[in-house]
Amino acid sequence: MSGLGDLVSNIIGDADAVFLFSPSAANHETFVHGTDVPIVVVAEENNVDAEAFVELPIEFTNITERIRFGLEGGVDHGHIDSGTIVLCAMNLFDDSVDSLVRVRAGEFTHTGIYDLFVNSRAESSVIRNVLEVVIGLGKKGQKGKPVGALFVVGDAGKVMNKSRSLSYNPFEKSHVHVGDPIVDVMLKEFSRLDGAFVISDAGKIVSAYRYLEPSAEGVDIPKGLGTRHMAAGAITRDTNAIAIVLSESDGLVRAFSGGELIFELDPEAY
Repeated sequence: MSGLGDLVSNIIGDADAVFLFSPSAANHETFVHGTDVPIVVVAEENNVDAEAFVELPIEFTNITERIRFGLEGGVDHGHIDSGTIVLCAMNLFDDSVDSLVRVRAGEFTHTGIYDLFVNSRAESSVIRNVLEVVIGLGKKGQKGKPVGALFVVGDAGKVMNKSRSLSYNPFEKSHVHVGDPIVDVMLKEFSRLDGAFVISDAGKIVSAYRYLEPSAEGVDIPKGLGTRHMAAGAITRDTNAIAIVLSESDGLVRAFSGGELIFELDPEAY
């Protein structure tokens, strides 16, 4: 047992900070009074009144991505720096902390997913809802077949001015918002057809079937990505919108901001 004890001591002994992921009040209290290193809570809401907090806008089922998001947020808020050794504590099987992961913050490649939520003019809940729709499409496709889709979120007025309609807009006189379960079903159904969805900062679905017309000159996207991704890069360069794309060819979800690809994820990991 001494060898096991040494191993545990090596994992937790030199930690500079503890990140608690979605802790209960009891777990938070235990860590606050049981350690003298800074405690950072990463959760959807700060229900434990933590002094250092990172909002988790989506509940990542992939542990690596959950930790990555928390660390990016911790660095962005100034709770830690890239050299900090962090002990990540979370509950995977019940309500008590049962899993510990030791990591140096700088060991994770910065993905940009935290920036997507924090630096967008759109509400974080709207981005989360759109991501959930796109991830759902990526997992199930449309009637069992892979599907591509493009959602442009935020700065809707300017986006509409830089695009044209490909067909009748089914949302023209409606006041529906992304996140409503019935509306999300509609979005998945309409995704079979060409064109982009345009969504306002507050989540109102402004239009479907939009052909984006900004110039692609100077937009640099990775080789192998097609016109849908090029349009996403171009529209986010010329407006303050972000764009979330589901690729029909490889099934990955990619996000663009400021004319650049800022992250990609595999829907099957969520």
